[in-house]
Amino acid sequence: MDTFTSLLTRRSIRKYDGRPVPKEIIRKLLSAAMNAPSAGNQQPWRFVVVNERKTLDAVADIHPHGKMLKHAPLAIIVCGELSVEKHKGYWVQDCAAATQNVLLAAHDLGLGAVWLGVYPREERMKNIGDLLNMPDGVLPFCVVSVGWPAETKEPESRYDEKKVHWNGW
Repeated sequence: MDTFTSLLTRRSIRKYDGRPVPKEIIRKLLSAAMNAPSAGNQQPWRFVVVNERKTLDAVADIHPHGKMLKHAPLAIIVCGELSVEKHKGYWVQDCAAATQNVLLAAHDLGLGAVWLGVYPREERMKNIGDLLNMPDGVLPFCVVSVGWPAETKEPESRYDEKKVHWNGW
């Protein structure tokens, strides 16, 4: 799939058919994530791959919008490791870029995925960090729910000329 097709047809998918996602595909998703741009090439991202039902269900119980995880075969928790920051505070942008790469790669591979925000919600960050035994200084940024889609959504044009300003506001 070409880049523009991927960008313009990707949608948030919350229903999955339950088939597991093979490890080689998970590695492709993570490779796409790790090829995202980062400030000063600091690459502060870390990833927790969750494919055990008990843990997926626990994450679903923690995240108020994560009920689809009860049926997803996979979640990738994108985290930031603060100790490797060269440019303080940019870990958030770096992890967002990595997350978008996961979403686009999933779409390209025929998977469905949805981004579930964790950072900066303190309670979500603490509970997910505790559940996954994250060390101090590693913060959960988001959860990406992934699976083989059991729903389709039509592309939606979101271009809005009113939101564009040329050469100043």
